[in-house]
Amino acid sequence: MSALALCSVCASAQTSKDTLTILMHQLEDIEVSAMRVQQTTLSTAVVKTDELNRDNTGQNLPYLLTTTPGLQVTSDDGLGVGYTYFRVRGTDHTRINMTVNEVPLNDQESQTVFWVNMTDMSSSISQVDVQRGVGTSTSGSAFGASLNMQTNMLDSVSRLTLAFNGGMYNTFREMVNAHASISNRWMMNARFTKVNSDGFLYRTNSDLYSYYGDIGWYGKKTQVILRAFGGAETTGMGWEGVSYETAYGINGADRRYNPAGEYTMKDSQGNDSTVYYPNQTDNYAQQHGQLSINHRFTQRWSLTATFHYTHGSGYYEQYKKKKYSYWGLSDSGKSYGMYQKYLNNHFAGFMISSKYISEPVDLQIGAAANNYLGHHYGQLEYLATPSATPLPIHYEYYRNRANKIDANTYAKVNWRIINKSREKLALYGDLQYRFVRYTMSGINDETMTELPLSVDYHFFNPKAGLTYQNHGHTLSASFAIANRDPSRNNYKENILYDPTTQTYSGDMPQAERLYDYELGYQYAHARFNIGVNLYFMDYDNQLVLTGEYNDIGVMRTVNVKDSYRMGAELTAGVKITDWFRWEGNMVVSRNKIQNYKQYIDLYDDQNNWNWIGQDSIMGDVTIAFSPMITAMSLFTFDYAGFVGTIQTNVTSRQFLDNTMDEHAMLKAFTTTNVNLQYNLPMKKWITDRSGVPDVKLLCQLNNIFNAKYASNGGADASRFADGSRCTWYYAQAGINVHAGFVVQW
Repeated sequence: MSALALCSVCASAQTSKDTLTILMHQLEDIEVSAMRVQQTTLSTAVVKTDELNRDNTGQNLPYLLTTTPGLQVTSDDGLGVGYTYFRVRGTDHTRINMTVNEVPLNDQESQTVFWVNMTDMSSSISQVDVQRGVGTSTSGSAFGASLNMQTNMLDSVSRLTLAFNGGMYNTFREMVNAHASISNRWMMNARFTKVNSDGFLYRTNSDLYSYYGDIGWYGKKTQVILRAFGGAETTGMGWEGVSYETAYGINGADRRYNPAGEYTMKDSQGNDSTVYYPNQTDNYAQQHGQLSINHRFTQRWSLTATFHYTHGSGYYEQYKKKKYSYWGLSDSGKSYGMYQKYLNNHFAGFMISSKYISEPVDLQIGAAANNYLGHHYGQLEYLATPSATPLPIHYEYYRNRANKIDANTYAKVNWRIINKSREKLALYGDLQYRFVRYTMSGINDETMTELPLSVDYHFFNPKAGLTYQNHGHTLSASFAIANRDPSRNNYKENILYDPTTQTYSGDMPQAERLYDYELGYQYAHARFNIGVNLYFMDYDNQLVLTGEYNDIGVMRTVNVKDSYRMGAELTAGVKITDWFRWEGNMVVSRNKIQNYKQYIDLYDDQNNWNWIGQDSIMGDVTIAFSPMITAMSLFTFDYAGFVGTIQTNVTSRQFLDNTMDEHAMLKAFTTTNVNLQYNLPMKKWITDRSGVPDVKLLCQLNNIFNAKYASNGGADASRFADGSRCTWYYAQAGINVHAGFVVQW
C-alpha cells in the first residue's frame, strides 16, 4: 500500500514537472515571436526589470534609466515624483518615440509623455528597450531616440509582492503586485500603486495612483492577452522657475521657493502680505486598454494583432495676473484671474505584423492605423477686478478641437550572411511609409483668434545596417532617414489666421528630417567589455528649443534649416571580482546650428524695461540644452545577500537658448546616488520554510554630496544694457533619503 502511494506521488510530481516544462517551452516561443526584427547595434540598451526597479522608491521611469549614455532627466518638483522630462543626445522628450507593447504612448498632439499619471509603471515592466538615434519601425517614427516598454510577465510561478518605502519631503510609495499562473494555459498580473510627496519645491505636492492588470490565455499556437492600465494625478504646479540666485542657493537663498500662485493682499493691519493660491494644481487621469492576439502558424511564421484604446481627461487651475485680452476680453489693463484649462481626448487604433524567423533570414511586415480626437476648452472662474463686460458663471473663453490620423506600413529584414558559432555577419534593412493628417478648428488659446488648420504629411523612413561579430568583437554601421511632423504647440505659437483673407501669417512650422549615421565597435570578454559608438545626426528643419516657455511651462521651439549633432559614446565595464564590478559611459558631443540668425531686443534694465535698440546673433551656434559632456559611473557590490550600488552622473554646462550667452546657462553638475539592499535570510532563521516570504530591506540615498544644481531652465529673448538676461531655473533637490522593504511570497 505504501509503495502504491509512493508511486502515485511520484507520478503526480512527474506530471507537474512535465506540465511546467511544456509551459516554459510555450513561454519561450511567445518571447521569440514577440521579438522585434532589428539590427544589433551598440546604440541600443536593454534594461531588465531587476535593474529597472533596483532604485525604485517612487520616482518616475526616466530617473530609473539614468545609466543610459547621454540621457538627462529633470522634474518640476525637483524630486522626480511630479512632472518628469528627459532628453537623449540633447533630443527632448517630444522627439522620443515611446511605446508600451509597441502601442504608441506619446500624446498625439503634444507628442510627449509626462509620466506623472503613470507613476510606478516600472513595477509592471519586464524590460525597456532604449534606442539612441533612429530606432526600428513599429508605430510612429523615432526621431533622435525611442523607448519601448514590454509588460509581459512570463513566469510559471505564482507570487505576491508587497512594497513600501518612505522618505524625505513626506514621500511615500505603497505597492501591491500579484502574478498568478493558472494551470498551463492562463496567467494573470495585477498591480496597484499609491505615491504621495510634498515635493522638493514648496507646494509641488503629488497625489498619484496607478494600476496595471492583464489576463492571458497561452495555447500551443495561439495566445490572447488583455491588458488594462492607467492612473490619475493631482500635482501642485512648479512650472514658473526661479532666479539664478535662488536655484543655486546663493547668499542663503531658499532653494525650495516656488512663485506659482503667488500674489499680494492686505492683511488685517492694512499691510501688504504675500499669499499663495491654494488650488494651483494640475489634475489628469488616463486609462489604457490593449488586446493582443498572437498566432504561430509554424515554428517560423507568426502573426500578431493588437487593438488599443486610450482615454485621457483633466484640467489645470491657475490664479495669475493676466491682460484681459488673454481671456478674449476687450477691456484694457490687467487683473488677477482664476481660470481652468480642460483636455478630453480619445486615442484608438490597431497594429498588425507578421514575422518569419529562420536561421538565415528574419522578416517582418507590419502596418498600423490610429485615430486621435482631442477637445480643449478654458473657463474663467473669477476676476479680482471685474471687467466692464459682464461675465457668466464658468465663462468659457475658448474651445478648440483637433483630430489626428496616423497610419504606417513597414517591412524589415535581417539577413545573416555568415552565421557560424564564433563569426556572424548580418545585413539589416527597414522601410517605412507613414501618413499623418492633422486638423484643428476653433479658437487658438495662444492668440484668442480662430485657427482652422488641415495639413497632410507623407513620410518615407528607410534604414540599413551591417553588423559583424567575431570572437567577442562586434562592429556595426547603419544609416537611417527619419521624418517628424510638428506638434500642436508649434502651430498655435507660430502662426496667425486671417478669416477675412483666409490666409496664414507667421512662420508655418515645417516637418523635420534627420539623416542618422552610426558606426560602433565593442569587445566583450568574460571579465570586461569596452566599446565606442560614433554618430552624426544631420538635420533639415530641426525644431530646436528656444529657451522660452508658454503659459503652461512647455518649451517653445522654432525650425532651423541646417543643424547637426555629432558625438562619441564610450562604454566600458569590468568584473573586478565575482561580487564587485564597475561599468560606466561617457558621451562627448558637438551640437550646432549652422548659419543661425536671431535678433535680440535690448532694454535699459529689469526695473524700467525701456527699449534701447536691437542686437543680433549670426553664425554657427551651440544648440540649447545640449551639453558637450555627459558621463556615468556605477559600482555594484553583491555579496551574501547584500547588494549595493554607487552611481555618479556628470553633466557639463549647457546653454538655455541658442545665443551661447554665458548669462543664460546651466552650470555643470555632478550627482551621486547610493542604493543599499539586504535580503534577509528568512529561510535560515525559520525551521518551517513553507509559506516563508522573501524579505528585502532597502535604502536609497540621492545626491549624497548635496549638490546645489538646476537641471532645466529658460531665458527671455532679450538683453539688458549691462549684459544681463531675464532667466529662470528649476532647482533640483539636495540630499534626500528613502527607505523601505519588499516582501514576496
